[in-house]
Amino acid sequence: MVYQLFLALVMPGYQQEGLPVPSLGYKTLMYNCNALYSLYATMLTAAALHYYHIFYLAEIIDNYGHIMSIAIIYGFAVSFDPHVRNFIYDVFMGACLNPRIGSVDLKMWAEVQIPWVIVFFLAMSGGCHQYEQYGYVTPVHPFFKTCIPDPIFSAKGEECIPQTWDMYHEKWGFMVIFWNFAGVPFICNSNYTYIYSVVYMASHNPSNYQFSTPTYVVLFTTLLTAYYIWDTSMSQKSRFKMQTQGITTFRNTFPQFPGGTLKKPEFIQTAHGNRLLISGWWRYSRKPNYVADWTMSFCWGVVIGSATIIPYFYLVFFITVLIHRCGRDFEHCSIKYGKDWEHYCSIVRYKFIPGIY
Repeated sequence: MVYQLFLALVMPGYQQEGLPVPSLGYKTLMYNCNALYSLYATMLTAAALHYYHIFYLAEIIDNYGHIMSIAIIYGFAVSFDPHVRNFIYDVFMGACLNPRIGSVDLKMWAEVQIPWVIVFFLAMSGGCHQYEQYGYVTPVHPFFKTCIPDPIFSAKGEECIPQTWDMYHEKWGFMVIFWNFAGVPFICNSNYTYIYSVVYMASHNPSNYQFSTPTYVVLFTTLLTAYYIWDTSMSQKSRFKMQTQGITTFRNTFPQFPGGTLKKPEFIQTAHGNRLLISGWWRYSRKPNYVADWTMSFCWGVVIGSATIIPYFYLVFFITVLIHRCGRDFEHCSIKYGKDWEHYCSIVRYKFIPGIY
């Protein structure tokens, strides 16, 4: 069996296209039809083994019972293999799509009400710790606590989340559960940079990360501007999706910023059936939310100055991830929308920063 698998991998064969596969979006697969050449190679190998007294063909019938037992064991093992792998896959990627306890959607609860509450109180705790130690709180701590984009946006814009990929496609499993319970607030995300800075400030003297008043003004202005663009761009996109569903009345929770809802959004109607937004921030950049998100991460790292280089690692990692993700997204959209995507790119020319890239 191992030898046959080896031959199936290496032997040349006739390339035959199969039927469209529904589970792969009706993509067709190519099949390498090399069984005949594999059979000839097996015959030649068996002849050589027999001729050179390495393995006598008569031993096959003499060990019929033994070989049958091994075949049965392999039959069970290989048939159970995909189920075991699917079990492991389901544990990590999830099995159920919309798990609920009463009216509580567990995925949305885990995404909105767990990680960001932890992040918020980690920052608050750092400020309390600093006050207990020194009797005052440095301007850097309000820098974190007065602008907490993900917790506020996720809570005040919770009604936008059901339209997201997370709710529509992601399943309830290790990836979603662990990421929201521990990954986001403690391990990795733009918030890791954010929280590491708080942890650093709680364990080091403020003299290590003090700035001049003009520097604080620049940092606050940059952060608040990035937050405004991030908040309103995400709101524009989410509410545009609602508008395509015929929803015209939106939740009005504090804080709401001007420009979060596009009155008469312009869009490209694709042959695929979807609409590509070309209004608001989305007319100037294909990923304005990514630019703003990275800028905020940069602010949360640079606020430590030169006291430690660890927060800066994530800035490089984050931009690498975003560029790679965009490359995959744009390639997928190019295949999905075809000429409509080319038309979209001719209007929204820049991937990230207008006029630059």
